[in-house]
Amino acid sequence: MPYVIGADLPSQPAGERFRALLERPGILRMPGAHLGLAALLAQKQGFEALYLSGAAMSATMGLPDLGMITVEDVCFYIRQVARATALPVLVDGDTGYGEALNVMHMVRAFEDAGAGAVHLEDQLLPKKCGHLNDKKLASAEDMAAKVAAARKARRHLYIIARTDAVASEGMDAAVDRAKRYLEAGADAIFPEALTTREMFAEFARRMPGVKLLANMTEFGRTPFLTAQEFEALGYAMVIWPVSHLRVAAKAWEQLYAQIAAEGGAHNALDRMQTRAELYATIGYHAYEELDASLVKTVIPEGMPQRG
Repeated sequence: MPYVIGADLPSQPAGERFRALLERPGILRMPGAHLGLAALLAQKQGFEALYLSGAAMSATMGLPDLGMITVEDVCFYIRQVARATALPVLVDGDTGYGEALNVMHMVRAFEDAGAGAVHLEDQLLPKKCGHLNDKKLASAEDMAAKVAAARKARRHLYIIARTDAVASEGMDAAVDRAKRYLEAGADAIFPEALTTREMFAEFARRMPGVKLLANMTEFGRTPFLTAQEFEALGYAMVIWPVSHLRVAAKAWEQLYAQIAAEGGAHNALDRMQTRAELYATIGYHAYEELDASLVKTVIPEGMPQRG
């Protein structure tokens, strides 16, 4: 059920609620849901935290995932997801939108927008999807400075440091970088673009006691593993960052092709959410009831007397 305006909202900050979810047994599953409607549909299936992908946000704006969007662009998506569901959200912070001071600004802006967690990566701009080639890395020192800046600025935001070093520098370097980021103040580590089950197992084995995030993206370098399999390998969190957008974009493409070919959408009704289903998802009637309770017609009982 969506959080209707005027309903009781959680009093605990989103970052604290995110941390509490990680303290429970079992892996924390976070599907990508960067739009309010997607977030409501994910919540309906029982998910307790969500993920906002930079790639999904960029693509929705018709842009490539090259670090082109801004802090305020991202806050627009955070606000609608947090407002719609009140679930803690992990947000893709890319490279932090600049250096240390920019990272601190990002952390405060994301917190104010309602985010529960953020991950920062050790790439240089223009950054790339972690599963592409020729990524350029920042020095470990510069990345550690950004992590320290994020830690200093945060009030409650959970901070995850992502390293893309495995592809270009190898496992040893990635592990060393992860340890430096933890020393700088990261709460958890995100090793990106590991290519085998054995690599996931090795990284976890070399980071005992550390909360780790796994990325289960399609059409990348990571083999398909389930949440249960990642948990068995030692991971505390897993994201499916762009799955929802890939499915939706394919459906849009098919619909537009059908309208162009057939002159209408009449043969696509079986693939559509009905009006009743949509209204139930967004809480349409609950908003109507709220409006009626606030704006009642007042009938005058008599005319005012002449002064």
